[in-house]
Amino acid sequence: MSKLAFCALLALLLTGCVSGKHSLPYDAWRLGFSAPDYMEAWIETADVYDMSGWGYPQAGSGLPSMVYPRPLSKGIPEVFKGDPKGWPERPGWGAGKYVKRADLPKQIYVRWQSLVEPQTYHGRVDVPEWVRQTMVKKEQPYCRFTGKKEVQYRKAIVIGLAPGGIAKAWVMGPCLPPIEFARVQMKVDPVGPYDGKSEGRHRPLTPTSKAYVEKFGVPYGSW
Repeated sequence: MSKLAFCALLALLLTGCVSGKHSLPYDAWRLGFSAPDYMEAWIETADVYDMSGWGYPQAGSGLPSMVYPRPLSKGIPEVFKGDPKGWPERPGWGAGKYVKRADLPKQIYVRWQSLVEPQTYHGRVDVPEWVRQTMVKKEQPYCRFTGKKEVQYRKAIVIGLAPGGIAKAWVMGPCLPPIEFARVQMKVDPVGPYDGKSEGRHRPLTPTSKAYVEKFGVPYGSW
């Protein structure tokens, strides 16, 4: 996303209708990203726009989390244990960080590379009001990690990125089940990878993921 486009979108949000500021019952909410097994991706930028009208560029970037291939795996396995089809029933928190000093989110813009294609996508995930209300609702679920009931909030938003430009979003907490709230078909970014500064070159796939795709293909339509 160019600086001009970023400023234009931020100006649009600032001039739009903004509901009252939410007072967070915790220090910060978390933004995380994941990807299906072997369907590697690279997040160039994830920019957050909150309900107070502020923008937080580069609130996320880098590799999303995935189960396979393992981070320290060496060589191509004889048997591929991962399954990239569909999304897990209980997705994890993903790779990410807390968005400090931000109000609850209104929109999250993502520009990312799908490395198995390869292709660059961009688009936004709108966060509805009911999700923000869910994020500040105190709950007390049983937490199997501690063996007792814990006061919890769904203070994490996780976005799954899949080939074909599919993005799916959940709101979740440590011991609370995830709630899906969006599935977005993102668009191909005509500027290309790295905002057009890499002469069309994407990041390369790891040998393991490359071997999986060559053998089994990409399960389009499962996400």
